[in-house]
Amino acid sequence: MVLTRRQLLRALDTEAVKRAIEEAERRTSGEIRVSVASLFWGDVRKNAERAFERLGMTATAGRNGILFFVVPSRRKFVVLGDSGIHERVGPEFWRHVTAAVGERFRRGDFTGGLVHGIETVGRELAVHFPVDRERDANELPDDVDFSG
Repeated sequence: MVLTRRQLLRALDTEAVKRAIEEAERRTSGEIRVSVASLFWGDVRKNAERAFERLGMTATAGRNGILFFVVPSRRKFVVLGDSGIHERVGPEFWRHVTAAVGERFRRGDFTGGLVHGIETVGRELAVHFPVDRERDANELPDDVDFSG
């Protein structure tokens, strides 16, 4: 079954996803975003990389942004981390996050998949980029992006 953005929007509890992002970001200076793309032709990863740029993910002070890029019509998603976090966690971490999110997505639990992924990357960000309550600022919006 191919899922449209509209169907995913109905199945996705965007407020729960936003709360998960806010909670994760309370413990880290890192930034987490979720973007849901419309139907497009071409490479999913390349489009995720463009969304990463479009959403300002490379402009974070610690280069520690993470993007969950979901393409419901293609039944695909990508998790991208900026250079600051990628250098510290390595490829096995990304495989672990992708597998955990993907397993929930296959069951149709889109909210649970994203929340679990956000919690997982939030814990890792907190280890490598702990929050500095005096200087940390929320650099990027926490809402789910549907503009792509």
